[in-house]
Amino acid sequence: MAKIAVSRSHPRYLSLFYRDMLANGVKKGLTSLQGLTAHGRGEAFDYLIGEKTCQFALSAIKTASAMLILAKYPVLSINGNTSVLIPKEYIQLAKLLDAKLEINLFHKSSVREQKILNYFKHLGAKEVFLADTVQITTIKSNRRKISSKGQAKADVILIPLEDGDRTQALISLGKKVITIDLNPLSRTAQKATITIIDNIVRAIPILVETIRIFQHYPRKQLLEMVQKYDNSTVISQALAHIDSRLNLLISK
Repeated sequence: MAKIAVSRSHPRYLSLFYRDMLANGVKKGLTSLQGLTAHGRGEAFDYLIGEKTCQFALSAIKTASAMLILAKYPVLSINGNTSVLIPKEYIQLAKLLDAKLEINLFHKSSVREQKILNYFKHLGAKEVFLADTVQITTIKSNRRKISSKGQAKADVILIPLEDGDRTQALISLGKKVITIDLNPLSRTAQKATITIIDNIVRAIPILVETIRIFQHYPRKQLLEMVQKYDNSTVISQALAHIDSRLNLLISK
């Protein structure tokens, strides 16, 4: 990726840093212009939660870690923004879980798919699947196409920064869906099995480290964590946190 020209002394350094990363990603053909808009929407919700990983996110990350470890065939979905913001960490996560990587784009382009695939291979990914002949018939967008060796076979799928249609469709097919979404009101957040309401650049590294620890836990303990988890409670906690912060700011 190109060098990011943002001064570390700037009070919004991290926000500008990731914005520049995505802008460079567009220039390199990895992400789409629409992806920049989606990032801005997420950034607004990051302001609302306080730009930190909250307890409700940590709770979801812990359960997601347990679910991914227990999975028989985990798959990590890649889109344009994911490929720019956390590609190395995503590859690390895939290797840690022996999970499959699959590219799935809403604004689909065979050229962009190939660029993302080549970029992941350049960073050390051994195998990255592209959508092939399998289609989810209930979806009309480009995301209806999935890999016969990836999401079609998966029992647990991580689909960060995605749309609600595919989340709902995959769950209707009997799969578990974990998402990372800063917007607790999005269809993706509302429909997922586990919703991590956090910035992906913070959440993925924590997920990696949590999985490293949990891999040593007894299977029974991991199963209990998954069984006790309630995603609606996590979403409610996130909304209550945002409400509390807004009221606090109003009072000031």
